[in-house]
Amino acid sequence: MATRPVKARGRVHAQRAANSTAVSAAARAGFVARGVIYVLIGVLSLRIALSDGGGKQADRGGAIAEIAEKPFGTVLLWLLGMALAGMALWRLSEAAFGQAGPDGKKASKRAMAAGRFVFYGFVSYSVLSYAAGNTGSGSGGSDKDSQDVTAKALDWPGGQWIVAVAGIAVVAAGVWIAVRAIMHKFHKHLKMFEMSEKARKVIDFLGMFGGVSRGIVFAVAGVFAVAAAVQHKPGKAKGMDDTLRSFTETPAGPWLLVLIAVGLAAFGVFSWANARWRKV
Repeated sequence: MATRPVKARGRVHAQRAANSTAVSAAARAGFVARGVIYVLIGVLSLRIALSDGGGKQADRGGAIAEIAEKPFGTVLLWLLGMALAGMALWRLSEAAFGQAGPDGKKASKRAMAAGRFVFYGFVSYSVLSYAAGNTGSGSGGSDKDSQDVTAKALDWPGGQWIVAVAGIAVVAAGVWIAVRAIMHKFHKHLKMFEMSEKARKVIDFLGMFGGVSRGIVFAVAGVFAVAAAVQHKPGKAKGMDDTLRSFTETPAGPWLLVLIAVGLAAFGVFSWANARWRKV
């Protein structure tokens, strides 16, 4: 009988910790870190569109390598990794206690938060491992990783179906991201009432343009995964770098990649706006 009040008090203390200033600060630091990565990916993509990219990859690994080459690069990577760990911690608190907002405690919302916790936890670990000297961690090519995973999956029983379904899911996620951006669904997560009219217009543009660009990249990567499944060729699967490079092979030439690159950088700046105005 006495254990119930103890457990109830424990839940209350845990929820208070999840809603604390420290967790809020961790989330905002995470948005800053996410913004840095997307801005760098946008810059690297722009280099590829306008030249050969100097051998750099336009993905998270390329962004990490770019930071590492700068003065105090290792220190910056430690800060970036810890900020991403903060994002993971915040997502974990959302999974455990629900998100901000009237529908934040829905099982679907909490499940998505749990998935994001795993993702940001992995990214944080990769960045911190790289900062600690394991240069094989975090900077690996997204293209090779995608092809290796696809090759393994295709060897499983029913592997073609598994890869195809995964590809379709990624396409659906990309479309979902783009549509939500067009509909300005991000408004419900931001403190719009605290913004000036000019700030609202800028953030609306960044959120829509950046979200659509990000969604397109996801959707196209998913299409390549489906193609790899249908043709049973792991080499058809592409990570972010090869997906972005594929935009230069369209009739629009490199200019479509320029547009997408600027959009990804816009999403990075939008992430910085989230660090300021996100409801956490």
